[in-house]
Amino acid sequence: MNTKMINSFALAVCGVLFWFIMADINGKWTSVIEYNGNLVPLAFNFKTESDKLTGTTETPLGVSNITDGKIDKDMISFKLDLNGSTAACTGRTFADSINLKINYQGADFLATLKRSNAQ
Repeated sequence: MNTKMINSFALAVCGVLFWFIMADINGKWTSVIEYNGNLVPLAFNFKTESDKLTGTTETPLGVSNITDGKIDKDMISFKLDLNGSTAACTGRTFADSINLKINYQGADFLATLKRSNAQ
């Protein structure tokens, strides 16, 4: 009986630690997407507080604030103002990457963000 209890406790601790590792998306993340035949670099500077997501994004159009940002377990969503148009972003976080779908001017763009070493 004690072995079952210890194993259950250890499994619960591992689950909680795994969730905390997955949830830490604070910092700079980068990617490149293809837009109109050109490769466009993207940089996201995420800041989290509880279930809220804020920060900025850097594109060739300039720096934009992240608005309406939400975190729900491993899912994120937020909006960006890019040159007067709103881009809606949704994604799933992993320990080493974020799969992001960006809806901009009616088109969907997929990006895999990687944590940047340059903070």
